[in-house]
Formats: sequence, structure tokens, C-alpha cells
Amino acid sequence: MKEFDRTERIGAELKRVLSTLVRDEVKDPRLANITVHEVRVARDLAHAKVFFTCFPTDDEAAEQVRLLNGRLAGFLRHALAQRVRLRTVPQLHFVFDESIGKGERLAALISQAVGQSDQSTHQDADQEPQVDGTPS
Repeated sequence: MKEFDRTERIGAELKRVLSTLVRDEVKDPRLANITVHEVRVARDLAHAKVFFTCFPTDDEAAEQVRLLNGRLAGFLRHALAQRVRLRTVPQLHFVFDESIGKGERLAALISQAVGQSDQSTHQDADQEPQVDGTPS
């Protein structure tokens, strides 16, 4: 088996071109901060899932998915066909990537837990240890 097969190479190229297209060609302000993370191409090259996120994290993910999977998907597919040398350009299916937001929440929880354990360690060190309650 190849280390980096054809569908992965095509996905990487589509990601590179789509990132440029979304940044330079799409004029909708609701899609201004979109970042394309990954493109997974089906083995038959008929379909491609485009995983994206928005920085700063946007609460309008459903609206962005609706916009990207609407008429804009056809526009981007046509623009891809002009820039990428493929016999057939896959249909694009945009999916909001929640893994970045989940990672940020997990990192915040870990930081909070570490901060709480540091505070409890410092409080325990400040208290005098008592042995059997008898005066020395």
C-alpha cells in the first residue's frame, strides 16, 4: 500500500485551492473568517467532504453550512474545475468541524483542573500538621 494514496493527494490539492478561493473569491461577510481544515475525497472521486471552521468560533455554523452547501458549492466547484487538472471535479459537501471548539473546551477544563489542584496543594502546605492532637 502506498504511503500517500491518490485520494489523499487530491484532497490536499483541493484543500489548498479551496482555501485560496474562499479567502479571495467569496465576498459574503458571513463567510469571511472560514478556514478549510481538511478535504476527504471519496475513492471514486465523485464526492468530497470539506471540513471547515470559523475563527473566532462563530455561533452561526448552521447558517454557514447552509450557505456553503447551497449555490456557493456550485460556484466553488466550477472555480476548482478551472484551477485543478482533474477529469471530474467532485461534488463538494461542506461540514462544520467541531473538533477545534471541543479541543479548546478540553484545554480550558484541564487548565482549570490544574489550577484548582495547585491551589489545594498550596492551602495544605500552609496549614500546620497536627499529630494526635497532643501539645508538644
